[in-house]
Amino acid sequence: MLDNTLKHVRHAREQGAKFGDLGRMLILVALLVTAWLILSEVREARAEIGQRDERSTPIQREIERQRQRLSSSDSDERRDALMRLGNLKRPEASRAAVVSLNDRSETVRVAAAHAVLSLPASEAASVLVPLLKDKSEFVRREAAFALGEARDRSAVRPLVEMLRDKKASVRAAAAIALGNLGDEAAVAGLSEILTGGAPRGKESKNSDDDFVRRSAAKSLGQIHNRAAVPVLIQSLENLASASDTRREAATSLGLIGDSSALPALHAALESANDPYLAEATRAAIKAIERHTK
Repeated sequence: MLDNTLKHVRHAREQGAKFGDLGRMLILVALLVTAWLILSEVREARAEIGQRDERSTPIQREIERQRQRLSSSDSDERRDALMRLGNLKRPEASRAAVVSLNDRSETVRVAAAHAVLSLPASEAASVLVPLLKDKSEFVRREAAFALGEARDRSAVRPLVEMLRDKKASVRAAAAIALGNLGDEAAVAGLSEILTGGAPRGKESKNSDDDFVRRSAAKSLGQIHNRAAVPVLIQSLENLASASDTRREAATSLGLIGDSSALPALHAALESANDPYLAEATRAAIKAIERHTK
């Protein structure tokens, strides 16, 4: 409509040059008509936008508001928008957050990793797995945690590979995530963490590595696979292992419920100087005895 109006104005101007005052009057009329038509188009466009807004739900309007904030130059604002999208707990809100997984700020990428968790599990895993190769330790760690929350088994293999990450915090996060996933395919990788720990007679001085081993021991119990029993017994019996690791090994043996662990548990109970370890072994023994009755 506007293009046609402008053509009429040009035509009126050409005619005005031929007819003097009458021509100038024609130009004025044409300009007034043009202005009226433009205002009509603006009113129609605004009415259409208003109708669209009326048809959209409050949730949709909120998602759109936060989506627009993701283009802000302020990383704190982008991160806040992602947190708000995540708090909506809606797949469409999580899809709006996916674009920020490639944000230049690591804190924003981490916020996005948690904001996409309302996607279907397989979809969430597919967008999160690439973050396991991020240059930032913080991002890799939080991506691993997020994959554990997503609970899609397609993430098992990439997470097992992360058990060899150069950073202990990432290895621990991967171990914890694998426990949440509960897939037997992770047993070998988690067992390797324990067998690669402090050798007998040589206590580890690295608390970060202790945390990784403790996380692996706990996750093996969550998986409930008997193949993990020998390595858990070994961790329980290894006096050089951190007390927390030995406690988690005892607890996991109770969760798995294999009676072959009873001799090691009884021996640990009798020799335990740590009251918490004694409590864990006692509870594990009771759990196994209930399981075998």
